[in-house]
Amino acid sequence: MANKSQVPLSAEDLDWIQLRQDLGPVVEIETTKERLVRKIKENPLVPIGCLATTAALSAGLYNFRTGNRKMSQLMMRTRIAAQGFTVVALIVGVAMTYGDKK
Repeated sequence: MANKSQVPLSAEDLDWIQLRQDLGPVVEIETTKERLVRKIKENPLVPIGCLATTAALSAGLYNFRTGNRKMSQLMMRTRIAAQGFTVVALIVGVAMTYGDKK
């Protein structure tokens, strides 16, 4: 075996080593796209609700612009239902995430 020589460390070097040990292992930083994909996989009903809300709002505004009052009113009511679905999906997703962490 080779004889290991000891290298003297200054107090400043030891502070960095201690700080590194206190922080624990290095965590990988996820990109925005990776985070979006992870969130969609965790709770897929929220994006569906968002898309339904957007579609109902767009259709309602189009019908309002063209003068079709009945369809515009129906689409606005559909938008409210889609928003309610999205809020419920958010609450269920948060409750499931909270339950998994305990």
